[in-house]
Amino acid sequence: MEVLRASGLSKIYGIEGNRVDAIKSIDLTIRRGEFVAIMGPSGSGKSTLLHMLAGVKEPTDGKVYIDGVDIYSLSEEERTIFRRRQIGVVYQFYNLVSSLNVEENMVLPLLLDGRDVNDNRVDEMLEILSLTQRRKFMPEALSGGQQQRVAIGRALINTPAILFADEPTGNLDSKNSQAVIELLKKSNSKYRQTTILITHDEDIALQASRVIMLEDGVIVRDEQQI
Repeated sequence: MEVLRASGLSKIYGIEGNRVDAIKSIDLTIRRGEFVAIMGPSGSGKSTLLHMLAGVKEPTDGKVYIDGVDIYSLSEEERTIFRRRQIGVVYQFYNLVSSLNVEENMVLPLLLDGRDVNDNRVDEMLEILSLTQRRKFMPEALSGGQQQRVAIGRALINTPAILFADEPTGNLDSKNSQAVIELLKKSNSKYRQTTILITHDEDIALQASRVIMLEDGVIVRDEQQI
């Protein structure tokens, strides 16, 4: 069953002599529960594609459907609410709120949405993230790997339809990078959490169930992994 579909997705920057066709009429379908890695050289359009799929950056042309909802037919306010409830995004930079502790950072999306916090869900996420003993720690007291795990927990706390991860291991050493990928794989397996990951690391990409290669704004390879 599909959870995401993009149709004729394009993104153009600039005009006339300064025009850049970053993404060129991409069609893409992601099935529920897939773990997809998107690879490509710098400037290939990976982050632009991911941000359009996640409802963060509006396309020049085309449509994106998540759970059957045409997200760019929504108003900006409606799309913000939809993202908060249905989409989780993890960036290379952790974007934690420095004045909030681990637990408070994780539940922030729920509080912003006016929803009750499920304490059992929080306890479960902290255990999966190996952060139970650090739930009251402030971000400055955490390592880079721990901060990234908090960011992942924040993205997963509301059980989104899709988790998007934009180079989530880009600032981590190899040990912490693999720990983050193992966490994403565990979430994908345990909760059938659809995950779309951007990475430059071929070893990481090969751990996904599907690899998409992007070059010059077009998909040049789309392969299921054995």
